[in-house]
Amino acid sequence: MPRGCSEVSRRDFVKTAAAAVSAASAFPYFARARGADRPLKVGLIGSGRRGTTAALNAIQADPNVRIVALADVFQDRLDTSRNTLAKKGQQQIDDRNCFVGFDAYQKVLATDVDYVILATPPYYRPEHFEAAVQAGKHIFTEKPIAVDPVGVRRFMAAGTLAGEKGLCVVAGTHRRHQDGYVQTIRRIHDGAIGDILSAQCYFNQGQLWYKQRQAGWNDLEWMIRDWVNWTWLSGDHVVEQHMHNVDVINWVLGRHALKVVAMGGRARRVTGDQYDYFSADLFYPLDEKDREGRLHVLSQCRQVNGCATEISERVIGTQGVSNCNGWISNLSDHKPSTVKPQFAYVQEHQDLIAAIRGEKPLNESQHVAESTLTNIMIRMSAYTGAEVTWHQVMKSDLQLRQPDYALTPENIRAHIPVPGKA
Repeated sequence: MPRGCSEVSRRDFVKTAAAAVSAASAFPYFARARGADRPLKVGLIGSGRRGTTAALNAIQADPNVRIVALADVFQDRLDTSRNTLAKKGQQQIDDRNCFVGFDAYQKVLATDVDYVILATPPYYRPEHFEAAVQAGKHIFTEKPIAVDPVGVRRFMAAGTLAGEKGLCVVAGTHRRHQDGYVQTIRRIHDGAIGDILSAQCYFNQGQLWYKQRQAGWNDLEWMIRDWVNWTWLSGDHVVEQHMHNVDVINWVLGRHALKVVAMGGRARRVTGDQYDYFSADLFYPLDEKDREGRLHVLSQCRQVNGCATEISERVIGTQGVSNCNGWISNLSDHKPSTVKPQFAYVQEHQDLIAAIRGEKPLNESQHVAESTLTNIMIRMSAYTGAEVTWHQVMKSDLQLRQPDYALTPENIRAHIPVPGKA
């Protein structure tokens, strides 16, 4: 930040955001001190692998958590989840609380659960989140929280209502509950590396899982079972996965990007209609008065086997550099942060549970929505070749839908976005 800009107000802003996370991490001790350890009933909406793991994390987080209701669109996935929770989590779910179908989430919300875990494909998240808020349930929502601008705005509105109702919302941006990140970013906000000048973030890895179509599956069933490879269901991997890294950058800077110019393409993907790689230049404001976005962030993500891997974040300041997670190097202090051993996937549930019991609301809906939308901007720019601004996406009527064409290989290839094509 150039000298003369509002340094104090900027640092106060980001420190306030960091304080919310720090306070959340302290809640378990606050709650136990009050003896607020009543059993909590949890419902799982989306009983696939990620949802089942999240339910097990909730059980690990507190011995008084009980998974009492399950929902999924497929009976076999619900049965697998139910068996896993019985074996690994010692949780026996009654037949009467196991629901299958597209309306199964409504039936879970009609039970007396204290909080719900939302872990269906992200396309359904705004609808399920809104319904959970209206039902008065506390919420753990997986990320991302939508796949398009309309869905993000719907989620934001429901998140505001959750705040008004005193409901607790924790998102699956687990780095915000990881001690190494919390401590290091607190030091960055306190000026450990000076004024931030630029940053980079990466999620470059090998090929992700996929499912070939099986006999008897219609188009919709195939896509839902293979959801991570279809843009309308997942948002593309730049939204579904890389938002973890962009969320860290938003957290450090205390802001979202103002605009994005991105590129990407498809190389070896086996199923679906997504890209294999993205690279983007994100324009962030240096301070509250910057409307152009003079702070540049390099963003990369790739899911291709046999290529270099990198999953990390880095911020560069006037006085040093940090990886945002336990390491800071500056002109006067080369000591790493002292961090406690921790499993962040469990910690995020501990923070939610403690907030519920402590009657001190914790609502992470806004930051996860902004990070989701930032990554949607990257996808939109890469797909079209155009510069995409925050102002545009906040007014955009883009809503992704199930493809209306037959899912032949030729049709799928024909509908993969081509940048620069009108």
